[in-house]
Amino acid sequence: MIRWLIYLLLSAGSLAVIARFLPGFHLRHFGHALLAAVVYGVLQTLLSGILSFVAFIPMLLTFGLFVFVINAFLLFLTDKLLEGFEIESLTTTLIGAVALTVLNGFWRFLLY
Repeated sequence: MIRWLIYLLLSAGSLAVIARFLPGFHLRHFGHALLAAVVYGVLQTLLSGILSFVAFIPMLLTFGLFVFVINAFLLFLTDKLLEGFEIESLTTTLIGAVALTVLNGFWRFLLY
């Protein structure tokens, strides 16, 4: 449970860092980053496996790089569900998804 809370805070921190350095990626304050991390985590838990199964052929053809497109879609859904979290363009969404995937993978590597 403690690891999950730490991971949630680190994920929210990752979103805040991405919002700081990536133009077009906006968070109003850290509370919105926490809420976005929770919503993104829930969407990733519920939909990531299903979307990976449905997109098996593109995943196979791109050697797994299509996972960034799936994560960008989940980030897009998070953007549409929340008020204080906005992403301006598709390119920004894809770059943010790649950055978030890399940062969260690093945190996961350190925690587990």
